[in-house]
Amino acid sequence: MCTVCGCGTASLTDSPTSDRHAAHGHAHVHSHDHGAHSHPHGLDHRLDHPGHTIDFGEGLAGVSVPGMSQERTITIERDILSKNDAFAEDNRAVMREAGVLALNLLSSPGSGKTSLLVRTIEDLGERWPIAVIEGDQQTSRDADRIRETGAQAVQINTGKGCHLDAHMVGHALQHLSLEPGGLVFIENVGNLVCPAAFDLGEAFKVVVLSVTEGEDKPLKYPDMFAAADLMLLNKSDLLPHLDFDLSACLAAVSRVNPALEVLIVSARTGEGLEAFYAWIESRAARAVIPATGAA
Repeated sequence: MCTVCGCGTASLTDSPTSDRHAAHGHAHVHSHDHGAHSHPHGLDHRLDHPGHTIDFGEGLAGVSVPGMSQERTITIERDILSKNDAFAEDNRAVMREAGVLALNLLSSPGSGKTSLLVRTIEDLGERWPIAVIEGDQQTSRDADRIRETGAQAVQINTGKGCHLDAHMVGHALQHLSLEPGGLVFIENVGNLVCPAAFDLGEAFKVVVLSVTEGEDKPLKYPDMFAAADLMLLNKSDLLPHLDFDLSACLAAVSRVNPALEVLIVSARTGEGLEAFYAWIESRAARAVIPATGAA
């Protein structure tokens, strides 16, 4: 995914010839060239001395793109993100005008965020109109699960893309009926890296971490947890069966983002979900501005 995760060069362009996004005039192009890496210092990706760390996250851009300078990398990333941010502001204006609260759900694959979302819709569906934007590389499995609850759902398949961007979300919003006082959940592609950098027009970012993933994830993927407004520690019903150090996890979160609120929940048993619903309600009361209200 472009320079944000350092996998290669990328461009975010309006291209009517794109096979994947021709209908929208949008192409997110990924280019990888791993065939010829030049290492002027003789580095060949091998660790000659056990215990050493090779850090490709140093430098001005914080990433490594073979054959490209850090300055050039920063320029490309800024161009991509500035264009995305413009789309995000458009999305935010649409949702503000509609009077809805949007939450961007982020996690690695398998954290249980779709199950958590299904449970949330079942519990809150009578309290709020709910619409969902689902992001995956392929299939409509998650959107189908959401539709079974009776909620609206639009599936976005990103192909090789590892995150949703604001332009994709803008097109999805056109296919949803947004009701004043409602909620929009955006379930991002499972990935703890790239989605952190992309504003989709949401009001808040909610990162979901499951206890099966290990307590060190906030330290390994700090950008995601630094960007989040709330963390849901899911699958708490499995804690008695795992060697998961809850104190270490909370300490890691505090080290990365001292202001990040953490709720311990279980999508399966419902533990902690009332606290999550209360969090949503308080944010909705503050953040949602009905179309007829004052700015």
